Amino acid sequence: MSVIRRVVFDTSSLVGAALKPGSVPHQALMLALARYLVCASVQTWLELDQVMQRDRFDRYLAQPARSGFVAVLRKCMVFFPVTPDDEAALQPPCRDAMDNKFLALALVCQADVLVSSDEDLLVLHPWRDIAVLRPADFILRAGVGAT
Repeated sequence: MSVIRRVVFDTSSLVGAALKPGSVPHQALMLALARYLVCASVQTWLELDQVMQRDRFDRYLAQPARSGFVAVLRKCMVFFPVTPDDEAALQPPCRDAMDNKFLALALVCQADVLVSSDEDLLVLHPWRDIAVLRPADFILRAGVGAT
């Protein structure tokens, strides 16, 4: 088992963490923030910011709280520059091109794990020696002392 140092979260996992404190995605994010570098790019952060502004989430968490989550998370993440060329060069790319930003970030930051709740990413596990794990599986892997 490889040592975990850098982790990338996809938007679906971060939204789950924000909307349901105590949930498995929330636990995975808290664990990652406490023990590892949580990596982002401008592209991944902008997607999170845009998604969290959707009115459909109002019934779960008020807009100011969602904006606060995004702002706090931004301060906790380590940002890496990802270019359009980085995304275009992916081999193999994700079957959903919108998810390529997470794969490109994982390569650029040399992530050990990509945490995802998205089947389009999960089917790639492992992708170029990067584990692609559901939040629960990340917790299990990180919980066995892989620091």
